[in-house]
Amino acid sequence: MPKITFMGAGSTVFTKNVLGDCLQTPALAEATIALYDIDPRRLEDSRVMLDNLNANSGGKAIIEAYCGVENRKDALRGADYVVNAIQVGGYEPSTVIDFEIPTKYGLRQTIADTLGIGGIFRTLRTGPVMLDFARDMEEVCPAAWMLNYTNPMCMLTGIMLQGTAINMVGLCHSVQVCAPHLLRSLEIETEDLQCKIAGINHQGWLLEITDGGKDLYPLIKEKAAAKNAAEKHGDMVRFEMMRHFGYYVTESSEHSAEYMPYWIKKNYPELIERYNIPLDEYPRRCINQIAKWEKQREDLVNNKDLTHPRTHEYASYIMEAMETDEPYKIGGNVINNGLITNLPPNAVVEVPCLVDRSGVTPCRVGALPEQCAALNRTNINVQLLTIEAVLSQSKEAVYQAALLDPHTAAEFSIDEIIAMCDEMFEAHGDMIPPMK
Repeated sequence: MPKITFMGAGSTVFTKNVLGDCLQTPALAEATIALYDIDPRRLEDSRVMLDNLNANSGGKAIIEAYCGVENRKDALRGADYVVNAIQVGGYEPSTVIDFEIPTKYGLRQTIADTLGIGGIFRTLRTGPVMLDFARDMEEVCPAAWMLNYTNPMCMLTGIMLQGTAINMVGLCHSVQVCAPHLLRSLEIETEDLQCKIAGINHQGWLLEITDGGKDLYPLIKEKAAAKNAAEKHGDMVRFEMMRHFGYYVTESSEHSAEYMPYWIKKNYPELIERYNIPLDEYPRRCINQIAKWEKQREDLVNNKDLTHPRTHEYASYIMEAMETDEPYKIGGNVINNGLITNLPPNAVVEVPCLVDRSGVTPCRVGALPEQCAALNRTNINVQLLTIEAVLSQSKEAVYQAALLDPHTAAEFSIDEIIAMCDEMFEAHGDMIPPMK
């Protein structure tokens, strides 16, 4: 039976979703599951929760828990699959720093976990930790597949695939929910939906969407334009981007707004109101989640009758396909290497992939529409330089990444951007390893 190791298992809700899915999957139900975290209380919560869930799912799995860096190799030893869902630095102090210092300079963000100043510095503190995981994996489970859910997806996946020898694919929720969300929001019903998505994580493009072979884009664009004109809603940025660039993008409007230079501008504050952009959204969510955790903890951790329906998360389906050799298609993050011909070969792209016993096989997409590739490249510039910064410990590459960030560069001078980065380095302190 397979061994599944979950890194960052103190995230109890996400642990339930991913590992609960595994317990509902016959090919994985008898797995050994190793939970790993550096927070003993949160780890114990997840262990108790999963024990209850396992008991109510037939009790076939073996659940183990490992806490602390000194026990990390034991958690990984002999693993077939390693699910990575860590957050280095947590909400306090790191996420607070990622928002407060840019805000002091006049740079506003919404989520700050994928691109921009927040995304760059999240990578600088997370990448080295994940490289430590990879070194352990190379020693104690060299054939394992890492399924990475941690953001910034493109940067961290690139660091691991360029800097280590492990097997890895990056996974995000946005691909499988993209088309259903769009159609639901516009009240369009389908009977035989087919779609094709490719690009980069959080900026993949819905290249094709059909119902029984009929192109749905004319109707989608008509309804989206009418909705943006008639009311404020949560997807105004994406609808407006579709109007100008021709295609709908995978990630939410609140995310997308901070990946481009058009929306969050200190000299045009009316854009925030006009396009209903929720500034500081991620800290607000964190505060709300922390406040309600104790009630949620009681419902999850101490519920002896806890059950779980299988979700749309890719992880269990990937493991199932590899165990049974029954093919399964995902949207995965991998090194480009010519998969998308008009994006850099060393970029991390999000493309359709076939999964079976042989692993994850990416599918060649060809060229994106040029305007879509061009917008992707503005994000890829930042990603590649941040990857270089971590792998070569180069502070200069950090400055260059920040200087090329679309949103940041649209707001500030070179000197202001470098000063902001220096203050971020100082505030994060030992959370970021020394850089040259």
